[in-house]
Amino acid sequence: MFRILSRRFIEVAVFLLVITFISFLFVRLAPGDPVLTILNVDDVSVTQEQVEALREQLGFNDPLLVQYGRWLFDFARLDFGNSYITNQPVMEMIAGGLPATLELSFGALIVMLLAAIPLGSLGALYRGSWIDQISRGVSLLGAAVPSFWLALIFIDLFAVRWGVLPPMGRDSIVSALLPSLTLGLAITGVYVRLLRSSLLDALSNEFIRAARSRGLSEMRIFFAHAFRSSLPPVMTVFGMSLGSLIGGVVVIEVIFAYPGIGKMVVDSIRSRDYPVIQGYMLIMAIIVFVVNSAVDLSYRYLNPEMRIKERKNISWR
Repeated sequence: MFRILSRRFIEVAVFLLVITFISFLFVRLAPGDPVLTILNVDDVSVTQEQVEALREQLGFNDPLLVQYGRWLFDFARLDFGNSYITNQPVMEMIAGGLPATLELSFGALIVMLLAAIPLGSLGALYRGSWIDQISRGVSLLGAAVPSFWLALIFIDLFAVRWGVLPPMGRDSIVSALLPSLTLGLAITGVYVRLLRSSLLDALSNEFIRAARSRGLSEMRIFFAHAFRSSLPPVMTVFGMSLGSLIGGVVVIEVIFAYPGIGKMVVDSIRSRDYPVIQGYMLIMAIIVFVVNSAVDLSYRYLNPEMRIKERKNISWR
């Protein structure tokens, strides 16, 4: 256990160093000068002396490695700095927008599960039937339709024409329904197709035939054996596609004017607010790493073969 925890700690440290350095470098090399943005917030003309003085104050005249080392030292003290535009602490801004983003993410996952599990399962159980045709049609449609287009269609239908859901904002939990539905359906197609193919592979295995020969019911065979053995590939793809889900949340928050950290970082990119962008990328990297670690642990739980191999390796050592 100590060896596993030590390895995980080293992986986290290396992962964060690489991600923070790459993001820091890309942010600093992006076109535009944040100093001009800061000084022109109120559309007041400034002199070159003021520009140079602020650039020196913010440390932009130092080499990039020096700037990164300073930022890394502050990060080690959990100090992400203040926003260049609002002068608020970055952690407070992220903490204020993170609950809204998590609402949309969890809502989208619930929508995806409610749609993908029945469609993928029925498509595999009734292969070649009209149910399977619907399942494959939904998966193709979900893969072809971009989330922003689906968002505009839903706003037109549910908010403008029918008036049953608010088109933007976060006034109540109802405000999260439309963006969660949009994002959830946008990612459903991939998992419908993946679950269907994974279930078809599981249902053709020898252990399914052996379970049927023992007289087990089809319901028990499906849920206790086939469905469980089909989950590891789905979980793996989910961990790999988490970045796409985060990117989808950013797009949806902007379209629906939902006050999450996705909309916040888009506004920060426009104003070249480096501390906010850097803090956002770091928090997202940590979330991706934590979720992928959880997926890895769940994969070990769902895959008995992997647990057996690990036990053999431990006993051999």
